[in-house]
Amino acid sequence: MSDQPKNKATVYIYGQQYSIIGNESVNHMKLVASIVDEKMREISQKNPSLDLNKLAVLTAVNAVHDYLKLKEKFEELEKQLQEKD
Repeated sequence: MSDQPKNKATVYIYGQQYSIIGNESVNHMKLVASIVDEKMREISQKNPSLDLNKLAVLTAVNAVHDYLKLKEKFEELEKQLQEKD
């Protein structure tokens, strides 16, 4: 277990209030929540008939997709740097 003090932030995502507790700064947690909120609203605009559960799952799928693409790009750049050494 970590001895780091935990931070708590109250955030709003898609009209719902959540309390988030973590090791990151409150500003970081609020930024994450605002990005999730933005992505949910973007997907909802394109698919207004989605219920909240489906909207949340599609938002998660989109976030993981973006993460994997960035991870692949990072690994590719890391490999290029190692090849130059």
